[in-house]
Amino acid sequence: MILAEGVWRSLADAHAGAVDALAAAHVARRQRGIKHPVEDFLWTYYSYRPALLRRWHPGPGVVLEGASEHADWRYYRAVPGGVSLDLEGFLAERGDTVRFVRRLLAATASRPAQWSCFGLHEWAMVYRTTPDQVRHVGWPLRLGHEGTDAVVEASSLRCTHFDAFRFFTPDAVGRNALAPTRERQVSLEQPGCLHAVMDLYKWSYKLVPAVPSSLVMEVLSVAREARELDMRAAPYDLAALGVEPIRIETPEGKAEYVAEQRRIAGLGEVMRGRLVAALDALVGDRQISTDTVSTAVPRTSGE
Repeated sequence: MILAEGVWRSLADAHAGAVDALAAAHVARRQRGIKHPVEDFLWTYYSYRPALLRRWHPGPGVVLEGASEHADWRYYRAVPGGVSLDLEGFLAERGDTVRFVRRLLAATASRPAQWSCFGLHEWAMVYRTTPDQVRHVGWPLRLGHEGTDAVVEASSLRCTHFDAFRFFTPDAVGRNALAPTRERQVSLEQPGCLHAVMDLYKWSYKLVPAVPSSLVMEVLSVAREARELDMRAAPYDLAALGVEPIRIETPEGKAEYVAEQRRIAGLGEVMRGRLVAALDALVGDRQISTDTVSTAVPRTSGE
């Protein structure tokens, strides 16, 4: 497919404008040295800068007319009529990542969702800490430290996600029903996990420019909803930010959390399916096995 210069530049400008609008508050806070425990997470934990996100990519099979500047972008090449994604070059360098992500997403989608974690991973990250040790310093705990510890001790921790579990406090680790590791990631992740939904954003941008910007932005929208629920159920008192808590320490709060968790997991299911389809389209008839792949993937910092 060939896109005329006027068409694709209009799409690119609209995309950049959408990213600027989403990131504006975060950028302003960063310049002032202010942190927002809910809204900054997707910009800092995943470390994909707004400047990179605002670059528009059409995905494979599209020729951009009059896009000479794109020829200098990684994984692009000049072709008759314009510039297009160098899919062969991309797969030669990123094939291992494509295989891993495809395997992980398919494995996650194949399992039944679990609805009994109640967002307690955030509570486990502050279990038996002092005010200066919590992850979001400066934000008090709704129930105080003793009350927070009591909720953890009265609950069953069932976290399946390694990148949440690895931030449990030492005293909370042994209370979890599982011991997730990086090596067991493919065999443990399940679609009810909010962090697995948020990670769909990470997997989408790690495969840019082969994954189109339009899909990345849709995944980001779902990830933002997942993060909001994540922190509404957290033990922090974020009333000053207008964040209404879900009191998962109560039966009513648990029911409210699960209802929202199911809704967001449904959105994640759609995005996960679309990402798998996009990866399958990249591979096409190429013989890229998904049976023997490394589970070593780049780590991200944060919680």
